[in-house]
Order: sequence, then structure tokens, then C-alpha cells
Amino acid sequence: MKYVTESRNPATLHIDTMTTTEILRTINAEDQKVAPALSDPRTITTLGKIADHMASVYQSGHHTYYIGAGTSGRLGILDAVELVPTYGITGTEIKGLIAGGSRAMYVAVEGAEDSAELAVHDLQEKQLSAADMVIGIAASGRTPYVIGGLDYARSLGAKTASIACNPDALVSPHADWPVEIVVGPEVVTGSTRMKAGTAQKLALNMLSTTAMIKSGKVYGNLMVDLKPTNEKLVDRAKRIIQEATGASAVESAQAYAAADKSPQVAIVMLAAHVPAATAKAALAQHQGRVALAIAGIQQ
Repeated sequence: MKYVTESRNPATLHIDTMTTTEILRTINAEDQKVAPALSDPRTITTLGKIADHMASVYQSGHHTYYIGAGTSGRLGILDAVELVPTYGITGTEIKGLIAGGSRAMYVAVEGAEDSAELAVHDLQEKQLSAADMVIGIAASGRTPYVIGGLDYARSLGAKTASIACNPDALVSPHADWPVEIVVGPEVVTGSTRMKAGTAQKLALNMLSTTAMIKSGKVYGNLMVDLKPTNEKLVDRAKRIIQEATGASAVESAQAYAAADKSPQVAIVMLAAHVPAATAKAALAQHQGRVALAIAGIQQ
């Protein structure tokens, strides 16, 4: 079977003799093919189904696992880890698993991606259940670790999705919602950390961001449930409260403190003119959706 991700790119057959400027322009020209590859209506529709289910899984207190090997696995871990400070999740609700374990983030682990059984072991270790979700990431679309993990998840009744960068990917029939983002041959043959990796990163950004928005982590376009783990984020949290409510810096800081450092609670307090306890109760009633909590109080 011929894999697009491993084909030679006719535009770069002589890239080794190009000038530095020519190499950079060529890479940039190839990169510009990535975003349009995600805009196909069928792809957007499938990503929408995945994101909606991901949000539902999160809201019900269950887990989504990204699984992958090499670059694909690292991208899943990166997406999951960055959701913690940005959207205030704990880090267990959406988690990345890589073939070979944490060591594989830095060095290749011989044979790990070829083991379907290893994926089963990793998911069993996480006590995967039918209420959870597994998203397999594989540029080639043929990674045994990913296919094995998806098959195990489906055997339990868990919903699954896959992200590949080849047409008719082997992984696709193993997922409830397969996504194939075909970006063409890489600048350097087979180097799927490039266009394929960018496509996967864009897809993961779209999925997790949409799921977090649907779960009440965004008000307007402000990240209102970020974790203020350092001074920069504390300052950002207070500025978010100001921007969302029009309150002064002093009022925003006072509300932030009274809300136990929760921008969501502080925004509801200021917008609806209620104490912290009332704001918290309204947010709990409306699954953390700030707009709905404010509207509910004002009715």
C-alpha cells in the first residue's frame, strides 16, 4: 500500500541544493496546505461529533484519552497538559498516553508503537470504562499501538475517534469517528513531524478548545476558568474579570479574592450583583456556563 505521508514531494526533490531562503520559502509554501485540508465540510462535521462527545464525557466526570506513538503521542500529551492551566481542569479528565510511557517523550522506545497489547495495558492501568473516550492519533494511520487501543476501548463500549493523515487509513475502521487529514508528502520524505504533525495539532486544538467552550470554560471569548498558578496568570485572571464586567481594577481584585480566585464566580458576582455563594450556586446549576448563570439570576 502506498502511503502519502511517506511519498516523495516533487517540489522538494532538490531541496538539499537550495539556498537557505529557498528552503524556508519552500517549507512555508508546503505548510500553507495544512489549514485548508481541515476545512472540508465532512471533516468539520466529524470533528464536531467528536468535540460534542468529548464535552459530554468531561461534563459527566469521565475521561478522554489521546493515544499515539512518537510525534503523534507527544502532540496528544502536549494538548492535554496545556488544558490544565488554560481551562482549570485537573489533568486527569483529558490525558495523553504515548507508546513506551513517559520516557518516550524524549527518546524513542524500541518496538513500543508496534505493540497493540501495550495500548491495552496502558488503558487498563487507567481503568478505562464504557463512559470514557479514546482518540487515536497516527499520522500514517497504521500504528498497532493506536489500533489496539481503539479496539480495546470499543470492546468496552467506549466511543472512539481517530486522526490520520493518509486516505483510507488502516486505523479508520477501528474508530466510531475517523478523521483523515491528507496534507500530501512532507518536505523531507516521511518526516511527519512537519505537515502531518501540524495538521494533528490543529485538529487537537479544535477538538479540545470546542469541548472546553461547550463545557463553560469560556465566556465571550475569555478563558474564565484558568488556573492562576503563577503571577502572570493571576494578573490575567483579574484582567479577564475586568474585561468581562467593565469593573474597575480594584473591584475586580476584590471580587477575585471573594470568589476564592475563581474568575467565573467573580464575573457572575459582579455582573449579577450577587454574593459569592449565590454565584457559585448559579454556576453549579448551569454546568459552569457563566452566561446562563447570570441570565438565571437575573430572571
